[in-house]
Formats: sequence, C-alpha cells, structure tokens
Amino acid sequence: MALVKSVYNLLFRRTSTFAITIMVGAVVFERAFDQGGDAIFDNINRGKLWKHIKHNYEQKSEE
Repeated sequence: MALVKSVYNLLFRRTSTFAITIMVGAVVFERAFDQGGDAIFDNINRGKLWKHIKHNYEQKSEE
C-alpha cells in the first residue's frame, strides 16, 4: 500500500505530472509495441526477408 501511495504522490497528484506521465507512458508503450511487432514479424519470416538472404546474392569484391 505504501508503494501505491508513493506512486500516486509522485506521478498522479498534480495534473501536470499526470499529463507528462501519460505522454511518456504512451511513447514508451509505442516503442515497445513497435519493436515487439517487428521482432515477431522477423521471427515468423526468418529466411524469407532480404536482410536474411542478401549474403546469397552479394558479390564479394576481389582486391
């Protein structure tokens, strides 16, 4: 209960800090959701995407 009260006093008591908390939370959630979705997509399509197969088609430069 002390943790909930301290979080309330720190983040949600004033309107300005509440608004900032919501904005920062939205940005963090968006980044995490986007990276999680990309990771799942890459895992499902492993071996089919260009970044996974480009080494098969690149020519090595001979110097």
